[in-house]
Amino acid sequence: MRRGHQGRTDATQTAIVEALRDVGASVQSLSAVGGGCPDLLVWWGGELRLLECKSAKGKARDSQEKWNQNWRGPLPITARTPAEALRAIGAIR
Repeated sequence: MRRGHQGRTDATQTAIVEALRDVGASVQSLSAVGGGCPDLLVWWGGELRLLECKSAKGKARDSQEKWNQNWRGPLPITARTPAEALRAIGAIR
């Protein structure tokens, strides 16, 4: 089984996680799961969200597109900056 990008994180992920935690969100990294699974599981404001961290020009890999096609819940939200992540969870407008 090819593991490909298992454990890989985009450069933006550290800053995004820090910003989310600064507003009181619970954040669990899922990057070690691999197989196209989103980067972060985030609980904030009584809701659970999946976030995919990408660099400014980062694009979804084939494994991520396949994961999204097979997932039956809410799709991951792509965040390229801490502000985008905070908007995604509803912490800022």
